[in-house]
Amino acid sequence: MSPKSPNGLRIKSPDQLVAESGADLEGHGLKRTMGLFQLVCFGVGAIVGTGIFVGLSDSVAEAGPAVAVSFVLAAVTCIFTAFSFAELGGAIPVSGSSYSFAYASLGERVAFLVGWCLFLEYGVSVSAVAVGWSQYLNELLNSLTGWELPAALSAGPGEGGAVNLPAVVVILLAAVLLVRGIRESAGATAAMAVLKIGILLLFLAIAFTAFEDGNLTPFAGAGVSGITAGASLAFFSFIGFDAVTTAGEEVKDPRRNIPLAIMICIGVVTLLYVAVALAAIGALGSDAVADKPAALSLVVNEVTGSTVGGGVIAFGAVVAIASVVLAVMYGQTRILMSMSRDGLMPRVFERVSPRTSTPVANTWIVAAVVAVPAAFSSLDVVVGLTTIGTLAIMAVVNIAVLALRRSHPGLRRTFRVPFYPVSPLLGVGFCLYLIWGTGWSTWVQFAVFLAVGAVVYALYGRRGSRLAKAADQALNGGSAQ
Repeated sequence: MSPKSPNGLRIKSPDQLVAESGADLEGHGLKRTMGLFQLVCFGVGAIVGTGIFVGLSDSVAEAGPAVAVSFVLAAVTCIFTAFSFAELGGAIPVSGSSYSFAYASLGERVAFLVGWCLFLEYGVSVSAVAVGWSQYLNELLNSLTGWELPAALSAGPGEGGAVNLPAVVVILLAAVLLVRGIRESAGATAAMAVLKIGILLLFLAIAFTAFEDGNLTPFAGAGVSGITAGASLAFFSFIGFDAVTTAGEEVKDPRRNIPLAIMICIGVVTLLYVAVALAAIGALGSDAVADKPAALSLVVNEVTGSTVGGGVIAFGAVVAIASVVLAVMYGQTRILMSMSRDGLMPRVFERVSPRTSTPVANTWIVAAVVAVPAAFSSLDVVVGLTTIGTLAIMAVVNIAVLALRRSHPGLRRTFRVPFYPVSPLLGVGFCLYLIWGTGWSTWVQFAVFLAVGAVVYALYGRRGSRLAKAADQALNGGSAQ
């Protein structure tokens, strides 16, 4: 089959992607060890973390009590896109996630830029999550001992410190666990996911005892613009559900379990987030929650009149956020592995250890790279860029569903987007709407980031493409490898 579509784009067919990854068998040394429960826990582990434990206060500052609507708006955006991820994840069960979906539908150049943006969603977001972990670690230490790490060692220069050492430590610990093997990583993630849900349910039980209707008025004092800005920030709390599709080569029965896990994850997380937002504001009021670090611990401390409950919440947050670091770093390594297989990234990223069946060098490189912004950047800087990059990826995924339906109507699909084509079109529209809410400074940063990616593709990716080399060999009478 020619690697070019009629419009001249370098496109890989879904069958080719599946065959190259061995996704219907065993993929390049990766082993199928994850069942549906572990996959759902992995998804929840990738989602629930800094966004709700730390980022809630920023969303409340924008939207006030209407932050509940902001969370619903962000969730609706995710639901439409989740439908698209579920269809594509079931049809193309490989570890490349949205990168592979774009390669099969929109061509190599778009796929590379999607992969480039995935560095924001997975790589940079790990840095943001690690910074949030550091904040709750200090809250936990304070509740247990009355002592905190000095600011010089627990915050970056933008937040009044010198280096955020705990953020670096949690990234390195996650790397150690990831290189040991997916079975160990999945087991740890499942345990932490169950624990974090339990902690959030405990928070709800405590906060709702102090709930007062008056704290929810005025409900939408900042108007529609406040709700939109709050939704753009709240969206960060949902980032990670698509990490489920990066496990396509390590999941049992991926064509069934991937779509199902995505739907379960979005449903569970949305209910939790709306309930937590209403409980926190109903207990203390939006002014008391807005712009407060470790807001959930603060609420519990105020309601109970003791630091013990807040310490328990802080412990849950430390565990929860650590599990996000683990799950999202996993996703980043698998994206790089897929890009490396295609020749668009150096070959070091595709090497799998025969002893652990994990990409060891890949994992340590990712850990080293994401530790730098974690050590020296503030949370606000990395959250905005991560959010807009993820929204752009999700818009492309919705477009990919439309394109693949036209180019491969007979492709085996274990899940189909409902209300096609309205659903993916609405997914694109909601993504663009939330991108608008991120603000012009974030747009400029993202435009520069994309321009750099385009240059990298032109100078390295286009020349290294194995798809193009296979086509050249075929034209010259040779055999493609």
